Amino acid sequence: MTAESIPVARRTPVARLRWAVADGLVLVGREFSRLRQEPGSLIAALIFPAVMVLLFGYVFGSAILVPGGGDYRAYLMPGLFAMVTVSSVVAVIQRVAGDVSRGLMGRFRSMPMSRIAVPFGHTASDLVGGLLSIVIMAVAGLLVGWRASDGLLNALAGFGLLVLMRYALSWVGCYFGLRVPNEQVAQQLTLLVMPVTVLSNAFVPTDGLPGWLRFIAEWNPLSALIAACRELFGNPGTVTGSHAWPMDHPVAATVLWSVGLLVVFVPLSVRSFQRKGR
Repeated sequence: MTAESIPVARRTPVARLRWAVADGLVLVGREFSRLRQEPGSLIAALIFPAVMVLLFGYVFGSAILVPGGGDYRAYLMPGLFAMVTVSSVVAVIQRVAGDVSRGLMGRFRSMPMSRIAVPFGHTASDLVGGLLSIVIMAVAGLLVGWRASDGLLNALAGFGLLVLMRYALSWVGCYFGLRVPNEQVAQQLTLLVMPVTVLSNAFVPTDGLPGWLRFIAEWNPLSALIAACRELFGNPGTVTGSHAWPMDHPVAATVLWSVGLLVVFVPLSVRSFQRKGR
């Protein structure tokens, strides 16, 4: 689409923003319509968080000691919240790659719509689904004894960090979904997400890891997110005196990681969408 083909009313920055949001919301509605047609995938996505709480909480709960004492399920919950957060990469990669394989991206590019609307539609719809997953996981955690014991404002701040990181990671998924050639490659690529989750402080403390592996784990963005949630939720296992800056300042590190991912992957995703099919 050239500048001459854009209506004059849409050439101002404010008009472009309204145009992008309006088109993006239409595509968010498209994603929800697709979920209504595939209720099984929606139900599985919503049950998964509760299953994770029960499985990891009771299977590992009696076998792992929490640093400084405390209940393992309270220690574990921020790690499980992080698992749900990083799942946005998997979900968005597969949905975007599926649209590319079916030729929908080419159709979208031929329409008089904002170029950021398609990536925004995928990431925004994932964010709504992520909020539901976080709520379900929090309810499951409450049922097994987890509590956010450091006040309502800190708890809301912790959930806010989870939402911010999930949205940032969804743009990472959008970019790679646009770059892979087909859905089969996308499915293989999502297998790489699991090591990122495991190589963190989600399930066990990093103190016992070899030096080089501990360095990687403590600079993992998910480790900062998990440490920040433990601090804000008042859960056991908060790292103090670590040599890694993200572990000493987890809240600031999580915000910086999230903003950095958005700054890098939002323009990359929009540019990849514009060039797709050329």
